[in-house]
Amino acid sequence: MSIDQCDDVSADGSSEFHDRAAMMELRLQAQEDEIMLLKSSLADVLRRLHFHDQLLPIVKQQLVAVNPAAAKALNRVVCAEGCGRNPYSSSAMEGGQHSTSSHNGGLIPAERPATQERWTQTELPSPEQNGYQDHVLLPKRVLSLQLEDALPPGHVSESSRAKLHRIPGVEVEDEEQQEEEDDGGSEQDKDLSWTSSVEEPIHPTTIRGLQRDDFQDRSFSPEEPSPSSTTTRSPDLNLSSRSSPLSAIQEGEKQLLVRRNSEKTGSTEKQRKRLDKKAASSANLLSRSPSLENRAKELISSAAASPGSRRGTYGQGQSIKMFIRGRPITMYIPSNIQNYDDLKMEPPSERLELDWVYGYRGRDCRANLYFLPTGEAVYFIACVVVLYHINNRTQRHYRKHTDCVRCLAIHPDKVRVASGQTAGVDKDGKPLQPCVHIWDSNTLVTLLQIGNGTFQRGVGSVAFSSHDAGASLCVIDDSNEHMLSVWDCSKGVKHAEVKTTNEAVFAVDFNPGDSTNIITCGKSHVYFWTLSSGQFTKKQGIFGKYKKPKFIQCFVFSLTGDVLTGDSEGNILTWGKSAADTKTLGKGAKETFQIMRQTRAHEGSVFTLCTLQGGAILSGGGKDRKIIRWSADLAPERECEIPENFGAVRTLADVDGEEVLVGTTRNAILRGTFTDGFVAIVQGHVDEMWGLSTHPSLNIFISCGNDRQVCLWNTVEHKLDWCITLEDYGLCADFCPNGSVVSVGLSTGRWMVLDLLTRETVSEFTDGNEQHSVMRYSPDGSFLAVGSHDNFIYIYTVTENGRRYSRFGKCNGHSSFITHLDWSKDGKYIMSNSGDYEILYWDIAGGCKLLRNRFESKDREWASFTCVLGFHVMGVWLEGSDGTDINALCRSHSEKVVAVADDFCKVHLFQYPCPKPKAPSHRYEGHGSHVTNVSFTHSDSHLLSMGGKDTCILQWKVIGGGTANGRERLASASSTSTSSPEPAANLE
Repeated sequence: MSIDQCDDVSADGSSEFHDRAAMMELRLQAQEDEIMLLKSSLADVLRRLHFHDQLLPIVKQQLVAVNPAAAKALNRVVCAEGCGRNPYSSSAMEGGQHSTSSHNGGLIPAERPATQERWTQTELPSPEQNGYQDHVLLPKRVLSLQLEDALPPGHVSESSRAKLHRIPGVEVEDEEQQEEEDDGGSEQDKDLSWTSSVEEPIHPTTIRGLQRDDFQDRSFSPEEPSPSSTTTRSPDLNLSSRSSPLSAIQEGEKQLLVRRNSEKTGSTEKQRKRLDKKAASSANLLSRSPSLENRAKELISSAAASPGSRRGTYGQGQSIKMFIRGRPITMYIPSNIQNYDDLKMEPPSERLELDWVYGYRGRDCRANLYFLPTGEAVYFIACVVVLYHINNRTQRHYRKHTDCVRCLAIHPDKVRVASGQTAGVDKDGKPLQPCVHIWDSNTLVTLLQIGNGTFQRGVGSVAFSSHDAGASLCVIDDSNEHMLSVWDCSKGVKHAEVKTTNEAVFAVDFNPGDSTNIITCGKSHVYFWTLSSGQFTKKQGIFGKYKKPKFIQCFVFSLTGDVLTGDSEGNILTWGKSAADTKTLGKGAKETFQIMRQTRAHEGSVFTLCTLQGGAILSGGGKDRKIIRWSADLAPERECEIPENFGAVRTLADVDGEEVLVGTTRNAILRGTFTDGFVAIVQGHVDEMWGLSTHPSLNIFISCGNDRQVCLWNTVEHKLDWCITLEDYGLCADFCPNGSVVSVGLSTGRWMVLDLLTRETVSEFTDGNEQHSVMRYSPDGSFLAVGSHDNFIYIYTVTENGRRYSRFGKCNGHSSFITHLDWSKDGKYIMSNSGDYEILYWDIAGGCKLLRNRFESKDREWASFTCVLGFHVMGVWLEGSDGTDINALCRSHSEKVVAVADDFCKVHLFQYPCPKPKAPSHRYEGHGSHVTNVSFTHSDSHLLSMGGKDTCILQWKVIGGGTANGRERLASASSTSTSSPEPAANLE
């Protein structure tokens, strides 16, 4: 067997093992569900038996009280006419009647036809099992006797007849008849319903079966246990208590019992409705769930198709089951929904429009800031290219990219822009093709899209040619060989392509005096390329006697045509052509590019060089954070240093020869001059963000993340009000309802309360040693709930306008870390989600108690809705979700819509509530990483979405919308809808 064949066999075996393991896990889950269901069934049976034991003595007393002498008379008739006949013979079964036999004063039941429902099937014990050997069949005239016949003459009345039929504890049929009478039946109909009812004989041993049937009509819901369900007895006691009432009847009064048949000669429609009601109640325990066997098969088959799935199972009762990764999650339907199947899911009338982009990507990108003649600065973050007017403070956005933008170039006409993106993956994990967009900066219209299927991983650098008026575009991709390609900008045709190096490449550009010459630089190299007849020739820069730096960070062309490079040693190197050294290299030697001059510029790396009008040059330093202006012959003229909190200089853009735009490594853009200094016009986070909260009454919001920064933003002025740095990561935050303080949960188990005006720490506590994932104040601000990764929810009382906190209790019951929680509108209860897809409810006012019966919380109103699992938001989960595909959601304050942050860089807008699978939504792109959080402003005028690794905050304007809130819309749809066609999801 070859090595490749062994690898194939090993791969197949590994795949088969994982498939078998997944199937076994699903089978185990199905068996656990079956055991739980059987336990519930057993508990219900015990409750019913206990009820029967209590009811039998009452039945006996009432029957004996009617007329004790009737038993003796009936016994004589039985002995005289029916002696010696076998009740189990075929003749005894004629007409489908129930026959009885007497032995030692006992009454024996004839066989009853088996019912069709699996939960109501009964088995007939054989005569040998019951100990009967001789049987007596009752004659037909005895079978036709009624209880009224056993009364003394003249004592039969409607009241006594009603008394006979209405046994305490077994009144369901009479209540049903009363409902029918209330529905419009006349007095005559009432009399007919009594007198026309068919009477059939009942022997004592069938009383239990009748009680079981009637009791099922009155059975308790599985979620509403009977008060008697807690009673436990041994099997012997149960047997004794059940047999003693029957023994008393057998030994004492030998009396024939009769019952009124539940079938009447009334309206067929009424009978059908009543039968439907009885069928629903008799199957109350398990009719809501599908067959366990079938469900296990479905789980196994679905697992073979996808590793994780989300699907809903709908029952006839009041609950719905949703499955995530094979785990069932029960959702209880609120009482205001009359018909769940008729609910109509539609995309919301509200829509989102990108209003503002907070942040700039400077931490890991170069040459990504330019200034246009229109007065706009062009830069990018996430999937958006931003055009920011530095004087008017307005933004426009180019949003045609499908993943993170990595590079930028401006055409010589100062109108066209080229932007390249990374490859990325779609929601199924399939790679997306990277490409370069050429677009018009005035109209934001895409003119050309090049490179689909050509570039690998992403586009690292782009540049337009200058000598031929921008007819060509050169591109460096992110493949291992860092392919260099040249394209026709008008037709999108590739002219040539060549491998550059396996080392990192930082920059590429055309020689402004010759479009056939291209320069690339990167790790330990500078290459000079010449394009001729579709072929590249490469010459490497010779460092000679100069120390070879680790990185060549950037380069520009001087007015004399020389190449100036900035390196990681802090030097500016001037490169030029040198004649061929024929003495050393021989006659075949060619000209080379060598260092002509070395100029010491900065301490640390030279990250950027910028050529000004007139030949002056600007350089930006890394470690020293300096910006230096150089003359054309590299004589220093002026310098300044940017503040430390903005980081190092990443890129420079000339505005008018005096004013300069500076992009920094801490994702800020500064504007200023050497004389007046520099101020920030764009700021953002520099690491992954998670915490987001909007103010309850002002147009501000707070954000925090792994960069240890807590930032307060103004949504109207679109600026950063203040920013402080913490000792630990900030992962969650929430404003106190009075708006004066904000609490921030950290990664170490600490949490603190900050004053918005002074920025000082008001209070600080530590709960556990794991990160906090959610902070939430109660609606009145009297409590603060802190959800932690140690599986606990810590509750604090809040006094003195949010400045004083004391521990009130701890919610203990989750088996995984807390992910989301919400308070009820009355501030007494909490709904929480955890990492293992649990939905739990807590009575905070009652002492942080776990509410075992989740059915009781189905109609509770919530002050906010951020929990990703719940009946009202079940429709936001896509088919095949694995439980981590939705990071956050937020319901609007008007309760009309719900915004969803998913793991695939998308923001969705659904109608609220959306309790049905495959609910349609409006989908919006812009983020280049998983969206970690979303939140509506206090007036619902805007929505804020926060990216993770892209360090971007997008502010969306909410436009459109109706007047009815979600609760009114849901009730209206449930009561008036006649059909519910599923509209297409994920509308644009």
